[in-house]
Amino acid sequence: MLKRIMTCAMAGCFLLATVSAAAVEPSPRYNAVELQAEAQREVQNDLVDASLFVELNDPSPASLANAINKRVNEALRIAKDAKGVRARSGNNQTYPVYTKGGVLQGWRGRAEIRIESRDFDAASALIGQLQAAMQLGNMNFSVSTEARRAVENELIAEAIGAFKARADIVKAALAGRGYKLLHLNVASNRNMPQPRYAAVRMMASAQEVAAPNLEAGVSVVTVTANGAIEVLE
Repeated sequence: MLKRIMTCAMAGCFLLATVSAAAVEPSPRYNAVELQAEAQREVQNDLVDASLFVELNDPSPASLANAINKRVNEALRIAKDAKGVRARSGNNQTYPVYTKGGVLQGWRGRAEIRIESRDFDAASALIGQLQAAMQLGNMNFSVSTEARRAVENELIAEAIGAFKARADIVKAALAGRGYKLLHLNVASNRNMPQPRYAAVRMMASAQEVAAPNLEAGVSVVTVTANGAIEVLE
């Protein structure tokens, strides 16, 4: 009797182990196909970001810092009065300058400010005004976060629609009666063009600088849908 109970118990344990293994191991997938589709759109850049800098040399680091700080502070004051433009401090560094013989001959300092705006006319006018005492470092155009998000939301539906269309093509090619979506990932990216702007022409007076003519161009916003389907026989 004891032997029979032990045999049943062992059989029960074996059955439980078999059921547990079946629950853990995923069922095999047949006719699984990886797919990718995308939707993209050109979007007008509506945001400009530019940096202007001042770079000076001086035998005294204190005199150098004083001269640079005065220019930067004045530039920030002017930028603060410009409507529709945001300005902030940028990188600031000072380093020694040596002769070929390794003798310290002075100091060089560089400081910058950054401006950002959706009003290109206001940004252009401010850049021209600041270039009387500073140099233009770089300028970038982009799509604002709000505009980009609105376009991406529209492209998500288009990308998924394109994915479904490709899934139907695969199903027909494999003579399937349907398909099951296994997984789907949706991601977005954007491709920005190089900034374009007219060359700044120096006027007769060193205090007057022509404002640059900004051409923002467009960015390409792309939403990609990639995943896998199982074609049903």
